[in-house]
Amino acid sequence: MPKDQVDKTHLPSRHVTEGPSRAPHRSYFYAMGLDEEAIKQPWVGVATCWNEAAPCNISLNRQAQAVKLGVKKGYGTPREFTTITVTDGIAMGHEGMRSSLASREAIADTVELTMRGHCYDAIVGLAGCDKSLPGMMMAMVRLNTPSVFIYGGSILPGRLDGKDVTVQDVFEAVGKHQAGNMSDAELEILERVACPSAGACGGQFTANTMACVSEAIGLALMNSSGAPAPYESRDQYGVASGEAVMNLIAKNIRARDIVTRKSLENAARVVACTGGSTNAGLHLPAIAHEAGIDFDLMDVCEIFRDTPYFVNLKPGGDYVAKDLYEAGGVPVVLKELRKAGLIHEDCMTATGRTMGEELDMIKGDADGTVIYPVENPITPTGGVVGLQGNLAPEGAIVKVAGMASDEQVFTGPARVFESEEEAFAAVKAREYEEGEVIVIRNEGPAGGPGMREMLATTAALSGQGMGKKVALITDGRFSGATRGFCVGHVGPEAAHGGPIGLLVNGDVITINAVTGELSVDLTDEELATRKANWKGPKETIYASGALWKYAQLVGGARLGAVTHPGAKAEKHIYMDL
Repeated sequence: MPKDQVDKTHLPSRHVTEGPSRAPHRSYFYAMGLDEEAIKQPWVGVATCWNEAAPCNISLNRQAQAVKLGVKKGYGTPREFTTITVTDGIAMGHEGMRSSLASREAIADTVELTMRGHCYDAIVGLAGCDKSLPGMMMAMVRLNTPSVFIYGGSILPGRLDGKDVTVQDVFEAVGKHQAGNMSDAELEILERVACPSAGACGGQFTANTMACVSEAIGLALMNSSGAPAPYESRDQYGVASGEAVMNLIAKNIRARDIVTRKSLENAARVVACTGGSTNAGLHLPAIAHEAGIDFDLMDVCEIFRDTPYFVNLKPGGDYVAKDLYEAGGVPVVLKELRKAGLIHEDCMTATGRTMGEELDMIKGDADGTVIYPVENPITPTGGVVGLQGNLAPEGAIVKVAGMASDEQVFTGPARVFESEEEAFAAVKAREYEEGEVIVIRNEGPAGGPGMREMLATTAALSGQGMGKKVALITDGRFSGATRGFCVGHVGPEAAHGGPIGLLVNGDVITINAVTGELSVDLTDEELATRKANWKGPKETIYASGALWKYAQLVGGARLGAVTHPGAKAEKHIYMDL
């Protein structure tokens, strides 16, 4: 924003910086070393999820300094603040995982409250791990401020025996160790080398999936998500993001000018073609909800259905985020989608230019190894598929990237477990049979509470060599690192009286990712009888505190597991107060 164009008549910061009545407020600003010129400029919140919980977030505070330089170059006044993160890799496999999805709402809420309380005019949000990415984007859309998102970057791959390794290999090694196929010493060596740097998990798990979404949806600068976290070249994107948000203020381009039905479809395309995490099926509807756009799980899956899968990334493929970056990153992926007519080019982006204009400037092309040409994809349809049927009237989702078509159909008797712990103990003790469908229920958003990811259980199955010999369904979630025929987000969840809560051992379940079916061999009358005899949701130990409050508020997975009415019910927009 040019220095001489500052006019706060319509900017929120006028409420804390302008006029004689705001002298007490300005005295606080002078106390922090700001001068009169800085106080008169637009104020930009620079929000990070920095903490010492995990490598995903550890470099965000450094990157925030680069963003602040960019804001200052654009004649803005940056104000850095932090919010929480719950890192899934640390929370995985125990009670802490219940905090993960709830943290997405807490991130969005705390960013909203900070922005509102201090009357910031715009936001640049930095996030590094799973739920922090959608949480930050949800806050941007909810506030409808000029907004730029920037990912903290991925971790570098570890190396062992001449091969790249990731944390996924460590989770799966636990299963091998339990099966007696890996020694204590081998496991200890792997755990020491798998994660060699700062950054989020390197495969196309949830963090990198949502980082790709941030570019495709238009909230992030092109290629800003690509460089690994340790690369100090990331600072260039930080500076550019700070400058970009000042341009958006000048042009009054807001988050909902960028996040539209069309841009959400663009984002879903990128999830599908990269074999991204099933969690995108939860987060895209939640972002849409903040804008008042109808875009639920099954809408996302419709996009997945006719999108080719052509980016060869772990866990279904061979490469990690660093490799995608070196092959040209998300911009080249978007160019390939454009060749097939699968991108809406008229969508606005964080640069103030349209998606089509941005892609016109991208020179790279598919390398044929990491990014296949769209006309020669790995498989002709997306890496993630939606399912529906009498077992999932509100839908479910399964990741099929890397699976052959004959592996995408499974029929077998149910083996029902009332929690992940119960299932994990049974898998560890081999108390299941080949050909069964393992059912884990009471793990939905409300019933868990918290909709935990089942990576420990699925990794154990994979480590035992049973990943293709059983199937698994749950009203909980799966990690982006999950492999095998694993169906998540089954809705309605058991706690809301869904059919998954009515199953008994031996019920014959059919999963067909080719036709999109998830059904149980029971008549409507049999299901109705069981529903009439249902004793209600399983009691949890969470009778107070944040997770109790979350369980009272949270809705179903189909609509994104959201906790408030969204933009359709709002009576004001923050920027216009």
